[in-house]
Amino acid sequence: MSQVQPPQPTQRIQPTEPIRPPQPIRPTEHPHRSAFDWTGAEARRRAEAGLVRTLRPRPAASDLLDLAGNDYLGLTRHPEVTGAAAEAARRWGAGATGSRLVTGTTRLHTRLEEELAAFCGFEAALVFSSGYTANLAALTALGGQGALIVSDAANHASIVDGCRLARAEAAVVPHADPEAVRKTLEAHPGRRALAVSDSVFSVDGDRAPLEELAAACREHGAGLVVDDAHGFGVLGAGGRGALHGAGLAGDEDVVATLTLSKSLGSQGGAVLGPARVIEHLVNAARTFIFDTGLAPAATGAALQSLRLIAADPGLAERARTVATTLHRELTGAGFTSARPDAAVVSVRAPGPEEALGWAADCREHGLSVGCFRPPSVPDGISRLRLTARADLTDAQIEQAVATIVRTAPAGAR
Repeated sequence: MSQVQPPQPTQRIQPTEPIRPPQPIRPTEHPHRSAFDWTGAEARRRAEAGLVRTLRPRPAASDLLDLAGNDYLGLTRHPEVTGAAAEAARRWGAGATGSRLVTGTTRLHTRLEEELAAFCGFEAALVFSSGYTANLAALTALGGQGALIVSDAANHASIVDGCRLARAEAAVVPHADPEAVRKTLEAHPGRRALAVSDSVFSVDGDRAPLEELAAACREHGAGLVVDDAHGFGVLGAGGRGALHGAGLAGDEDVVATLTLSKSLGSQGGAVLGPARVIEHLVNAARTFIFDTGLAPAATGAALQSLRLIAADPGLAERARTVATTLHRELTGAGFTSARPDAAVVSVRAPGPEEALGWAADCREHGLSVGCFRPPSVPDGISRLRLTARADLTDAQIEQAVATIVRTAPAGAR
């Protein structure tokens, strides 16, 4: 081991001329260098790989048949929902004005939390500014140093980021594999642990084996956190969510996260679970404490959508029927498509370039569809992603199928 040297006495240097402050580097001294030159190289790399993303503002009204968005129940433009948003803005203002702990909580927020928890079968709920921040809150506040988080390999990016920020040990296990979760928990006895999974995976629309995941967690005293963004409003009795459908809603070791921007047609997110967990998030979740509260208009719209869903249980069933019909017609036409468990229908493309071209051709023919390709899909398989909406008519379903068939590239079937 090297010996630590004692500190040396400070030597004072007597200047022979007055000391001048250091002069800043003038830009002209490095005419070919600036702080963000590196972004140009990154842009060229993305262009060469065909991975450039662009923003395409949509008009307020469009002739396109939309099967790309996530408005699963067709409530975004429902007159009662938009009316509730307008009324909330008029009464409470355009913004929440501050953190939920300062001035950002209105009576609308607490009503939404109470009705959301009651509808989904949980003890309590907490509303956030987005589904992304809800996932970050749940994982960072319930994780922490010394904890273990076991995450499905196909989980959403917000879950991945939550695991990274949680300062816990994160173990990624194969997709939809409860036995892998069980073995991972078994290898870390005595640790505070969570398993986290999407309820419905956003790429193929397949449902997680929630009952088996819960059983694996309970064998080892671990909590289960489920992102129900794509299940809420579509699965469970009357759209109460995948956890309600699995008989796990309200259990003391289960926490749900969800978004208000899909089935509720608004914006925001929420965490649902035992009251003591929600109280902990209020005091420990940084994306709750330090973020401005959800705007009143979005809160009012989500609350009205929730009431419409509660009043019409058939909305969830219709969304599932549309998904099943799209899948049946497309597989019958020779395409490869994963069986949808909720409202997401994927159709495989021969490759990333073909997928991009296929989506563009659909758009030219009046149909807007999603396009997933590497690196967004870890399995390397490019897809068209279709949203089954409860408000689609049979004629619109036929139009969508006919357009996909007509524009299909070589090798798609």
